[in-house]
Amino acid sequence: MHRILIVSPETGHVRELAKELSDRGLACSVVSHDGHDDDRAPGILPDLTLVELDGAPPGSSIWGLPARVRNEWHSPVIVLVSKTSLGYLDTPGQVDDFVVEPWDTEEVMARINRALGKGRSDTGELIRRGDLVIDTGRFEVAIGGRPVELTFREYELLRFLASNRGRVFTREALLNRVWGYDFYGGDRTVDVHVRRLRSKLEDAEHIFIETVRNVGYRFIEDVKEC
Repeated sequence: MHRILIVSPETGHVRELAKELSDRGLACSVVSHDGHDDDRAPGILPDLTLVELDGAPPGSSIWGLPARVRNEWHSPVIVLVSKTSLGYLDTPGQVDDFVVEPWDTEEVMARINRALGKGRSDTGELIRRGDLVIDTGRFEVAIGGRPVELTFREYELLRFLASNRGRVFTREALLNRVWGYDFYGGDRTVDVHVRRLRSKLEDAEHIFIETVRNVGYRFIEDVKEC
């Protein structure tokens, strides 16, 4: 189940949307933009964040939220905007999509699925690499049958590397292939995500990702199939 966080100046304004998204199978929680009324589980990062912009002019603090959310949580960001604030929406690289008020739940769901990659053609293939299993249909990862919780970008990075095992990718190539050409973050972003993946996946018995000195990363080719 994907975790969706809604950030809003007035949390009561989006509670109904949160309920309708939850009814459609998403784990949805709401927090005000100043950090109050946070009903997230502690330490749990969202897979996608919806940020409501309240029509304030550019320069107000709320317009900086999408960039802060992306930098802190490294997850897709969709903004909810009013018609009056639509003309101010000029944030390349900071948001993945937007929805104009009144927010239709089905449209919001479609844009969430698109941002999470569920809109693409997918055969539901299982990628098996030793004890590691990636279920591309369910967006789930397990090691030895034990579920592993990953953020959206961690999952996409792992899926991409595992699908191209043995092939070396530079950090720039990974940014282009996993984050997209409109991403303005630096190479450090890749290093951070690889480190997080290793901390969640690897131990003395499980090594999957190899650092290629002065080049980048690759998924180890000789990991035995289950």
